[in-house]
Amino acid sequence: MAAVGLAPRGANFAGFAACAVLTAYALYQQHVVGLEPCHLCILQRVGIIALGVVFLAAALQNPGATGGRVYAGLLGLVALATAGTAARHAWIQQQPAGSVPACGADLDFMMEIMPLHEVLVAVFTGGGECQKIDWSLFGLSMPVWVLMAAVALGAFGLWANLRRRRRTF
Repeated sequence: MAAVGLAPRGANFAGFAACAVLTAYALYQQHVVGLEPCHLCILQRVGIIALGVVFLAAALQNPGATGGRVYAGLLGLVALATAGTAARHAWIQQQPAGSVPACGADLDFMMEIMPLHEVLVAVFTGGGECQKIDWSLFGLSMPVWVLMAAVALGAFGLWANLRRRRRTF
């Protein structure tokens, strides 16, 4: 008997729902409140959306033990990349004012004129707009909350997809 009565399919749907709520909140902050996301914010958003897509695929497929391990690996990788991006953003925000170079072109323009690897290097270098803290809750900026969410969702995805599966008929 499982410690928690949530079947793998239900757990994966719950992970998808959490990612959908996080994405909806980010879009609310952007389009209703008026907070413009920086490059690193956009990458974090893409990471959360990617986590949601993997959770949804796992829920819809409802794989056996081998497939569960594959989905767990995918969820772990995406969560790790998202957490790494959020950690880098949080680190940039903690640097002394003026120590982070000014931002360059916007992400769409960079994607048009530069190869992907150069865009990623430029984005992860961060910029002045990435250092600015426009929103916080309990003294923690949004990248710190995304970092905690990515770690929690990654751990939840591993738990949901690696635990021993009971056969249901």
